[in-house]
Amino acid sequence: MGAGEGAIPILPYMPELIFGLIVFGIFYVFVKRKIVPNLEKAYADRTSAIEGGMERAEKAEAEAAAAKKKYEDQLGEARAEAAQIRERAKEQGAQIIAEMREQAQVEANRITETAHKQIEAERQQAFVQLRGEVGEISTALASKIVGESLEQEARQRGIVDRFLADLDSGAIAPEKLGARDEVR
Repeated sequence: MGAGEGAIPILPYMPELIFGLIVFGIFYVFVKRKIVPNLEKAYADRTSAIEGGMERAEKAEAEAAAAKKKYEDQLGEARAEAAQIRERAKEQGAQIIAEMREQAQVEANRITETAHKQIEAERQQAFVQLRGEVGEISTALASKIVGESLEQEARQRGIVDRFLADLDSGAIAPEKLGARDEVR
């Protein structure tokens, strides 16, 4: 059995063990001072970014909800205003129609009155013209009946006026005049 035979095979060589522990300690301190703070800082930054993003998202969501509510309120006001405008337009339309009907009625009344006046004037003119023609015809007829000339105007006028007055009063029936003409 030699020098290496009495040693426990699992135990490492002591200088290597000490050297390994020292290197491990140095590595541990290096990782603890340099790497872990950077990792902690990155973790904290990431956490704050996530939390800040969530806060910003919640804030943006709240702003969006407020904007949506404001939009809905404005939309409701716009709809109410549009309904009021439609109502006013209907009222104004009805008022305009009523005014136009009234103006049309006034114009129709004026036209009717003018037509009545014109008809009355034409009737008077026709009556005067007819009276003159009836006078001439009655003078000619009377001349034939009487057998003398009734050409003189004054005489003619008196006879015509008397004849028309008798005709108007009913003293002479128009049927009798027609019978005399038929006899001849």
